Amino acid sequence: MIEIQMLFYAGCILAIVGSIATVAGPGVNDPIVRTFNTEIAAVGISLIFLVYNHTLALMTFVAATAAITLILLRAITRLEEMGADV
Repeated sequence: MIEIQMLFYAGCILAIVGSIATVAGPGVNDPIVRTFNTEIAAVGISLIFLVYNHTLALMTFVAATAAITLILLRAITRLEEMGADV
C-alpha cells in the first residue's frame, strides 16, 4: 500500500515540477530543453494513472508523448522558418 502511495506522490511532484519547468524554467527558448521538461510532466501524469490502472497509464503516456512531440516539432519548424537558431 505504501508503494502505491509513493508512486502517486512521485507522479504529482513530477507533474508539477515538469509543468513549472516547461513554463518558467531555464532555457525556455531552447526547444530541446522544453521537450525534456514536457516529458518530465508526461511521466508524472503516467505515474499517477499507473496507481489506478496499468493500461490507462500506458495509453496516457503514449498519447501525451505523441501530442507533445507533434506540437514541439511544429514549433521548431516555425522557428527555423523565421530564421532563429534552433
